[in-house]
Amino acid sequence: MASATKKEIPMKAALSILLVFLVASFGFCQDTEKDKIRELEKQREFQKELKINARLDSAIQLSENGQYEEADLKYRNVLATIKSVPSDLTYHFGRNSYHLQKYKQSVDWLTKYIQLKGTTGQYSLDAANWLKLAEEGLLQQRLAQSAKAVEVLSRDFVIDCGSSGKVTCPVCNGSTVVIRRTYLGEKYSTCGFCKQLGVLSCEEYNQLLRGQLKESAEEK
Repeated sequence: MASATKKEIPMKAALSILLVFLVASFGFCQDTEKDKIRELEKQREFQKELKINARLDSAIQLSENGQYEEADLKYRNVLATIKSVPSDLTYHFGRNSYHLQKYKQSVDWLTKYIQLKGTTGQYSLDAANWLKLAEEGLLQQRLAQSAKAVEVLSRDFVIDCGSSGKVTCPVCNGSTVVIRRTYLGEKYSTCGFCKQLGVLSCEEYNQLLRGQLKESAEEK
């Protein structure tokens, strides 16, 4: 009986060792598999980054060749496939946008580059110069749009006032009183356009729009 017990002890020890070995082997295999997965993910990210850089380089080359529309499409394609925008892309996209007269877009992206890089970036000086040009272009564009709007609004249109033939006076908003602010405070005066009626006839209203309706001198 004692002899059998002595034989069982080494057997149990051997089984324990085997179990530990199997567990360790299983853990090692799992770690190895995780390492392989991580390595594959790294390779995929690397390949993805290479493709993005290739498209970015292509867009830059198109822009350098004066093919701004094609470059714009490439830049937008890159932006649609990335989560984090490289600082150099903000410069190149902003500069290309200037050539397309997309001045607001250009100002936005060039400003972003300068915010990111300050005066130490590779393109900081160029970015500042292009930004100045883009801001000037945007100002001229807005002035042109404003002038166009004025041109349209100032045409000799006759506005239909509806069946009543009358319109609430837009100068006093129908109150017959005009409030003017001076450095001494508010000054109240009777509206010189609606003759204390609070309304204008359709003809008077259209004259007012064209700047042809004169204010009554005694009511000023």
